[in-house]
Amino acid sequence: MADVSDPKIDEAYQDVRSDKTDTNWLLLDYESDRSDKLQLTATGSGGLEELREHLDDGRASYAYVRVQYANDKESKREKFILVVWIGPNCKVMRKAKISVHSADVKSVLRVYSIEVPAREKDDLKEEPIIVKLRKAGGASYDGV
Repeated sequence: MADVSDPKIDEAYQDVRSDKTDTNWLLLDYESDRSDKLQLTATGSGGLEELREHLDDGRASYAYVRVQYANDKESKREKFILVVWIGPNCKVMRKAKISVHSADVKSVLRVYSIEVPAREKDDLKEEPIIVKLRKAGGASYDGV
């Protein structure tokens, strides 16, 4: 099991979900290569682009992101995504634990529209994620 008991994780989660703050992402990393304890590594307000700069190719991480997009000229939507990052140089044993640890992470980062598995930073480009969010969102009047 992953240890997600750090109160800073829940504080950051509430901050990302709040309409009253600009914070729109958080990043969780393991304390060390041998540890199963997750800690809050970073938060930011620069969206997916800024988050990508914080991802380490040698680590496995979890991120929670608020994504805003327009459905049409009149409306904007905000949806939340859970990112499961496994960097291309992540150690084999860490990769093996991710599926089990993801369940523990989801008990803290509870509300999200889609889960985005990412192995390369290009997996976190905004446009393809917005397409997935539109499809997951139900009614689509623009043929997507």
